[in-house]
Amino acid sequence: MSTDDQTPQVTKKQDPQEFFQTIGDKVKNFSAAPDGEDAPNSATGAANDERPPVEEVESLCMNCGKNGITRLLLTAIPYFREVVIMSFYCEHCNTKNNEIQAAGTIQPKGCHYELRLTTNDDFQRQVVKSDTATVKFIEMDLEIPPGRGQLTNVEGLLTTVVDDLEMGQEARKEQAPELFPKVAEIIAKGRSMLLGDAFPFRLYVDDPAGNSFIAPDLKDGVGKWEKREYIRTAEQNASLGIGDSTASAEAAALNMPLTADGEIIPDEVYNFPATCPGCMHPCTTHMKMVDIPHFKQVVIMSTVCHDCGYRSNDVKTGGEVPEQGERITLRVEDDTDLARDILKSETCALKCPELHLEVNPGTLGGRFTTVEGLLTQVRDDLRSQIFETGQGQGGGDSLDPKERSQWESFFEGLDAAIRGERPFTVILSDPLASSFVQALVDPPAPDPKIQREKYDRTDEEEEELGLRDMKTENYAGPELTKEAADAKES
Repeated sequence: MSTDDQTPQVTKKQDPQEFFQTIGDKVKNFSAAPDGEDAPNSATGAANDERPPVEEVESLCMNCGKNGITRLLLTAIPYFREVVIMSFYCEHCNTKNNEIQAAGTIQPKGCHYELRLTTNDDFQRQVVKSDTATVKFIEMDLEIPPGRGQLTNVEGLLTTVVDDLEMGQEARKEQAPELFPKVAEIIAKGRSMLLGDAFPFRLYVDDPAGNSFIAPDLKDGVGKWEKREYIRTAEQNASLGIGDSTASAEAAALNMPLTADGEIIPDEVYNFPATCPGCMHPCTTHMKMVDIPHFKQVVIMSTVCHDCGYRSNDVKTGGEVPEQGERITLRVEDDTDLARDILKSETCALKCPELHLEVNPGTLGGRFTTVEGLLTQVRDDLRSQIFETGQGQGGGDSLDPKERSQWESFFEGLDAAIRGERPFTVILSDPLASSFVQALVDPPAPDPKIQREKYDRTDEEEEELGLRDMKTENYAGPELTKEAADAKES
């Protein structure tokens, strides 16, 4: 065979993205064909008879024993990963079934998502529940064990659970009358939640395989949406059929240098496999613990995607929750002050009155940089949102002349402050007292340009941070008196 004959076989490569497009792109491509022609394939643009968006496979119905049709849709969920949505229907006995499966492999770590619902809009959050995931409505104390995979939203998930409980109530009343009133109470509480009468309440999805998901929102504040990854236990690995691995073995596989007692080694760089939120390709998150003098240890995290260029960095602070918040005020007068190190935690609000600048908690996440670097990032983010994002559709081109002039004046003042040409004040208000500004004098002498004050958190801050529901003592409830304990035993 000649080299020319071999070339197409060597260079031809199938891109997974050709098959795993979003549902919107599939529908758009499928409906884009001219009248009288077959609709193009969403993956390759070929005729519809070559590869339709939905694959159909004849399969056995487990209810009547005859053949039904299973439909398969390969799609990608934004900010998550590729999945396969399956739907079965038997025309002989009208049996229906649908489920979802992850198209990838088991992830290196398990995942735990938690959402705090506060408005009716939160019911529309997309939820991917894999067949290995556990779902729990915390306030209801209602847990959905691992089972059939689902692609739904919070409202659909809660409605399904309540409907299933309600369906079995009549039989439960006859067979287990002692459980009937308890289940009726759960159903009533679930209906109240669906009507929006029980806000706030929480939902979590825990998946040791790492293939479940609760959709985030760019407007989420601190304590609203949370994702964390964890190393699976030996029991979880066994349940997934991937062997009796220990947590330390998985840590070694993830390039995590730990001490003998499992502590993180300071100044070591940790590398974690991750998924890019921009293009959903695999990428790496780097983590390092840094000890800030006269403050505390913080964790710096950085993610870079080499496929689409996405970059992000964040700083996490730890330690116990303090009794009071802290407000730090810095007077910036020259280049020396602009070069001060500053840590703005993810719970901290930033305010510069002279510059007419206010940044709400959670907007920038955690940042460990200089005063100049922090202002530069705020300026660049605002400028891109106002003058670049969505031009002609709410972006810079749609601003009226007066509004554009106001924004240009604002950015001129911000640029002058960054160049050190005008004095200003930086105010950091942190309800968790986890922010920091570098002092230019040796402790314990106070820096004349820095003012620190403690303050009592407001009810809104306590609620937003989830501290009002936090219980740190008497987890099992109040201790029983000796008489009550004896009566309980008897």
